[in-house]
Parts: sequence; structure tokens; C-alpha cells
Amino acid sequence: MQPTRAKYNIGQVVRHRRHPFRGVVFDVDAKFSNTEEWYDAIPEDSRPEREQPFYHLLAENDDSYYVAYVSEQNLVEDETGEPVDHPDLPDLFGEFEDGRYPLHFQLN
Repeated sequence: MQPTRAKYNIGQVVRHRRHPFRGVVFDVDAKFSNTEEWYDAIPEDSRPEREQPFYHLLAENDDSYYVAYVSEQNLVEDETGEPVDHPDLPDLFGEFEDGRYPLHFQLN
């Protein structure tokens, strides 16, 4: 089995390839690690492969803030240079600088 390498880093701002939201990566799973119910709720014709990194995001769109779980194939780097306004950001990250958010603490 080939080791999986994440394309995006914790603190990086990304956006969804098809849906109008962006967010900050706060955790990464090397492969799918959510519930079967969650996976089965995705329409079969757009269901991502399980054997790729999946990202936990503090996400936002024009209407709300939430936590999203997104496959790597559905993300692109956000190149706007704009900060994200998610209200939970200060709990994990420092101030937005050089296009990313630095962690407040070291993860295991």
C-alpha cells in the first residue's frame, strides 16, 4: 500500500471545487474516516474515492459558518489572499498572516 500524502496543510485556506464555500484546514485524515451514513448520503455519481486525504475545515459561505469534511479531489487552494471569518478560528489559530493561519499550539 502506498502512503498517502496530504496536499493541503493545517492552517491553509482552501475552497471547494464545485460548491461555493471556503475554509481553513484544521485536521486531515489520510483516508476516509467518517461514518458510512455520511458517505452513503453523497450521490453515487459524485461520491469521492475513500483512499485519499479528507480534510476537516472551519468553513463559511455567504449564509453561515460550519465544519465541513471534504475529500482532497474536491478542494483547491484559495488564492484570494482574504481571511476566513469563521467564529471558531481564534480557538485554534493565531492571526491570519501570509495567506494562512498559524496554530496556537502544537498538535501530536
